[in-house]
Amino acid sequence: MAILNSNRKRLLLGLTFVSPAMAGFLAFALYPTLASIYYSFCSYSVLQPAIFIGPENYREMVRDEVFWQALRNTLFYAGFAVPVGLFMSLVTAMLLNAKIRGLAVYRTVFFLPSLVPLVANSILWKWIFNGEHGVLNHFLSYVMRDPPGWLTDPNWSKPALIIMSFWGIGHAVVIYLAALQDVPVSLHEAAEIDGASWLSRIRHVTLPMISPVIYFNFIMGIIGSLQVFTQAYVMTQGGPLRSTNFYAMYIYTTAFRDLRMGYACAMAWALFIIIVALTLLAMRSTRKLVYYATG
Repeated sequence: MAILNSNRKRLLLGLTFVSPAMAGFLAFALYPTLASIYYSFCSYSVLQPAIFIGPENYREMVRDEVFWQALRNTLFYAGFAVPVGLFMSLVTAMLLNAKIRGLAVYRTVFFLPSLVPLVANSILWKWIFNGEHGVLNHFLSYVMRDPPGWLTDPNWSKPALIIMSFWGIGHAVVIYLAALQDVPVSLHEAAEIDGASWLSRIRHVTLPMISPVIYFNFIMGIIGSLQVFTQAYVMTQGGPLRSTNFYAMYIYTTAFRDLRMGYACAMAWALFIIIVALTLLAMRSTRKLVYYATG
């Protein structure tokens, strides 16, 4: 009986400690998730009670031209920002893994931009991309007669945001650095003794050994790029001509500007399905390319 009472006290004490986290999870995660599923089948303006309309919101998405444009904009952004960002962060990490003087300073310099808040970062790049007084066009004017209007030209607005995304590769670089330092030196030495060039050592030793980390950054890049929002909202408000009206931004404007919360919930769940599908596709297509050391 004494042991039973002691176990009950421990259980009660443990539940007391986890109760704030559980209450927060139920109130701010589980309930909104379940409610959004229901509202996705409703006509709901936030100001009026929800009216159940079945799958009509999902049918409307198929007919909504702005929805498809937002999806194309997002896939275009992800299709360039993710692979190029992976390549640049990996190359940067390899350079920062070299044994040179002042290495800690270089690593700090490359990581600092990723610590800048995204809103402040977007305002900074908005001035850099300014077509008349921006720093970038000032230097381009020496080699181009008419530098592009980055944020005012539909043909250059998405490339501008893609270029801006490379400014925040510091987090991926740190992860790559940790992986590179775990690659056994003996493998590089053995490959060098066998006559392998530096490029062959990278291809046949370094990349296979850090392939799980590359895979992780690839998946996180897909998920993050499909939810891009802040940059476009601060810098372009979705313009010009909706060229930067990304999926997440269209969800936001539909929910909080047009007060069509039901339709926005339906789009949010459609985005969830798209992310899951692309993640599963990436997992299946890269399964044989990822090496996991055992034992």
